[in-house]
Amino acid sequence: MAEVYVSLGTNLGDKDNNLRTAVRLMQERIGKVISLSSFYETVPWGFQSEHSFLNAAACIETRLSPEQLLLVTQQIERELGRTQKSSGNAYKDRLIDIDLLMYDNLQIHSDQLVLPHPLMTERRFVLEPLAEIAPETIHPVTGKTIRELLELL
Repeated sequence: MAEVYVSLGTNLGDKDNNLRTAVRLMQERIGKVISLSSFYETVPWGFQSEHSFLNAAACIETRLSPEQLLLVTQQIERELGRTQKSSGNAYKDRLIDIDLLMYDNLQIHSDQLVLPHPLMTERRFVLEPLAEIAPETIHPVTGKTIRELLELL
């Protein structure tokens, strides 16, 4: 079994329900949700919007490969109404966003997937919920704990 950390975010519709539904679907299709952070209200990052975000982090035990995991999370996003992923630096409002943050200690650089998530260390809205559930987890590239990375922001 692998231990996977994901970040969830939403800033449209019933945000609380969007996150809870995504977590339920991940539990059904990916594996056991070991821990789920509180929900954090945050301002948009990388773009302007009048809609605040609700963000969370989860740890899930899974037998899926990283590539299978990516496909399942993308399918969940589509089912919950996400029509397109952000590309480059063009961010926009969304019903749901599920980002794979870390998969055990793996480092992956493919056209489809980069792990650990390349921007996670720059995003308080990712690190704060993650530090709530995994403060002593070591980032496989930086060698720092999630708590240490949060303190650097």
